Amino acid sequence: MSIKGIVLDLDGTLLNDEKKISQKTKEALIQAQKNGIKVILASGRPTTGMLHLAEELEMAKYAGLIVSYNGAMVTDCQTQEILFNQTMSVETCQSILEHSKKFDVIPMINKDDYMYVNNVYNNILHLETADLNIIQYESRGGNFKLCEIDDLAAFTTFPLNKILIAGQPEYLQAVYQEISAPFADEVCGAFSAPVYFEFTDKGIDKANALDTILPTQGIYPENLISFGDGHNDQSIIQYAGIGVAMGNAVEELKALADDITLSNLEDGIAVALAKYL
Repeated sequence: MSIKGIVLDLDGTLLNDEKKISQKTKEALIQAQKNGIKVILASGRPTTGMLHLAEELEMAKYAGLIVSYNGAMVTDCQTQEILFNQTMSVETCQSILEHSKKFDVIPMINKDDYMYVNNVYNNILHLETADLNIIQYESRGGNFKLCEIDDLAAFTTFPLNKILIAGQPEYLQAVYQEISAPFADEVCGAFSAPVYFEFTDKGIDKANALDTILPTQGIYPENLISFGDGHNDQSIIQYAGIGVAMGNAVEELKALADDITLSNLEDGIAVALAKYL
């Protein structure tokens, strides 16, 4: 069957290392939309951190979709209507945030215009490439104002789409099972990057969101081509009729993909679209 939808992860996939869409890739995606193909952005990012990219790709004009929070929310770019929204319960959110106090991690949650953290000055991760102010990076990426809360667990009296936990990659890898084990029956826990471990409600992933919304619009898995680079892209790579891993993708994703294109620095998306469209 023909391709009716293009599903795109953002960081490491649609975006280059400067967090921008290259001109060649932008032109390919706008042309695809002019030809009647729906563009769908699918990321762990909050919706607010994706709107500017949807605007750059003219997705409102073509009724594109934003799949945010790793699949916990779907928004129609044209109408701004939330088509799907699944949160964790307040009790579960509070329990996760309370449990996270036992570990050397930085929890982050958001509501409306604000991202809430314990301490805005406890923010540096020491990575191989450089030191990273993870709170600044995440709040700017989501277009959030910042607010300090001493006790996030007590503060969270509202349901959340996602709880984000940041930490040193080696440390997170060592403790993520201990962090997530008490909640295995209630939530999904997954790495979205070596520095990020994220909690969403049970059953939530990017493919689940696609499968909930797209069939109502006449788009089925065999009509999709999906692009990704990370562990949290496995569901969309396996769900789509054509799952394409970026050249810079993790090896586990490459092993699952139907095809491997060039990297996010080499217009891998545009190259693959020229091949399949």
